[in-house]
Amino acid sequence: MPTPKYLTGDAAAINEFIDRFDVFLLDCDGVIWSGEHVFEGVVETLEHLRSRGKKTVFVTNNSTKSRQEYLKKFTGLGIPSDVEEIFGSAYSASIYISRILKLAPPKNKVFVIGEAGIEHELRSENVPFIGGTDPAFRRDITPEDFKGLADGSLLDPEVGCVLVGLDFHINYLKLSHALQYLRRGAVFLATNVDSTFPMSHGFFPGAGSMSMPLVYSTGQKPVALGKPSQAMMDAVEGKFQFDRERTCMVGDRLDTDIKFGIEGKLGGTLAVLTGVSQKEHWEAADAVAVPAFYVDKLSDIGLVARKQ
Repeated sequence: MPTPKYLTGDAAAINEFIDRFDVFLLDCDGVIWSGEHVFEGVVETLEHLRSRGKKTVFVTNNSTKSRQEYLKKFTGLGIPSDVEEIFGSAYSASIYISRILKLAPPKNKVFVIGEAGIEHELRSENVPFIGGTDPAFRRDITPEDFKGLADGSLLDPEVGCVLVGLDFHINYLKLSHALQYLRRGAVFLATNVDSTFPMSHGFFPGAGSMSMPLVYSTGQKPVALGKPSQAMMDAVEGKFQFDRERTCMVGDRLDTDIKFGIEGKLGGTLAVLTGVSQKEHWEAADAVAVPAFYVDKLSDIGLVARKQ
């Protein structure tokens, strides 16, 4: 495999790198921020890219927030942005369900394991759903639940799809409902299958950890609609109409961000070392993906370039 080019500290190489692309697809967690902490120099870097006529698109696998909620976070953290620059896995899943699956009555309802971001995006596409943040599902399972789920009396006959995202209130009751729907033929979807996600300078269970109990109990794998799914790449390209050869994916994970860019045949991929993957991961013989370029942190491509 080719060796990634290290850009940090090399102003000439950074300027050449930036000139190669018109569009930068940027992951958020581990690249722009960790939790509520914005990495130093990120705002200036985004401003620098835009000042050079570059399009920035934030492509995130985090399904807990809708695009509007993400815009509020960007604004609150002092990062200038627009809702049309944001493309999350909850939005990607909603587009897939409404415009590709096109579930028809009487099996057109979605059972959601996830947070309000998924619900908001499903509503934006007029997709009916149950589960999610409904308090009725945020409780312990009871003997009556076991009976009603087994005989189907507690199940909604209109559910034709199970969508799993990151859920901070995951429990046995939700998983049991999802299992019964899947056993009765519901389509199995996941906003993404990330094993972990970075938060507060640490790592926590990701959306993939929510769907794995169902994978294990059904023997099925969900159709994943976040990175590195090319269904997501097609949706992003369809929305923004970019030239893939002139587009670069920027991320911190080899198995999602970098693989997403490589399999999408983008012109380049840039890894940052402020999140999940580190040099030793792509130097390993069994590396899942190898970036074309890497920097210590995102601001290296902005701050150094401006000094040139």
